[in-house]
Amino acid sequence: MNTAYNFAFFDEGSKREIRRATLKAVAVPGYQVPFASREMPIARGWGTGGLQLTLSLVGQEDILKVIDQGSDESVNAVNIKKLIIKTTGIRVTDQTDQATIIQSRHRIPEIPLQEGQILVLQVPLPEPLRAYEPREYETKKLHGEQEYSGAWLMLFEQIMNYGMMSTGADHPVLVHGRYVMAPSPIPRFDNAKLNFSPALILFGAGREKKVYAVPPYTRVVSLAFEDYPFTVESFPDRSCRLCGARGVFFDEILDERTGETSYQCNDTGYCMERMNQPVRRGAAR
Repeated sequence: MNTAYNFAFFDEGSKREIRRATLKAVAVPGYQVPFASREMPIARGWGTGGLQLTLSLVGQEDILKVIDQGSDESVNAVNIKKLIIKTTGIRVTDQTDQATIIQSRHRIPEIPLQEGQILVLQVPLPEPLRAYEPREYETKKLHGEQEYSGAWLMLFEQIMNYGMMSTGADHPVLVHGRYVMAPSPIPRFDNAKLNFSPALILFGAGREKKVYAVPPYTRVVSLAFEDYPFTVESFPDRSCRLCGARGVFFDEILDERTGETSYQCNDTGYCMERMNQPVRRGAAR
């Protein structure tokens, strides 16, 4: 740990303010709580909201995992880990089941989360109604009145135009039967992992200055119509070229020389664990 910084970078007053907003978010699942987003040594839009949540909650005994679109070794993930390690001295891991705090951009790990873990998701746009209502005071009113016809109309228009709901990621969800929420740009494949998750899931949007949460064992349902049910990305009869996994979210790998397409686990930590620990192999939920 670099003693030139306060533990976890922030002063204690800033940590308390962010924690208060986090507690309010946990108390009202899916509700967007404003907070005084701090200046960070990384650019807004590169995970400042998630990073602020992590730095306000981390303790000396925590073990950290950071992933970016499934990768533990992307530029974004590596630099966030460097900052947290430099200002806290805590341990980091690539294994999901060993981590107490997991910060992620655009993915929920394949290995099921456990009680006592905290998943922090980085969020670029927290407002699920922004696509059809640009005014903040109007979206607050719509949430207060539970008026979500615009979100349903947006999905209906997709069906009329494409014959299906075409949200590739960030498909809106209904939390605890009350608030429609943006789940961050996770693929539809990961939406089900939000429902009754045993871990606390926090969402931080630094640029938009919002925090919201899904507490453990909270009902989360993806918006869908009875005659057009919610569907996820499908990889029938596909397996990972490295570890042989099935039933997980894959990246498509195109060989430019042969033109052939192969598939590889998007979650690199999960893939490496399967290769290194064969006795634990098995499809993720």
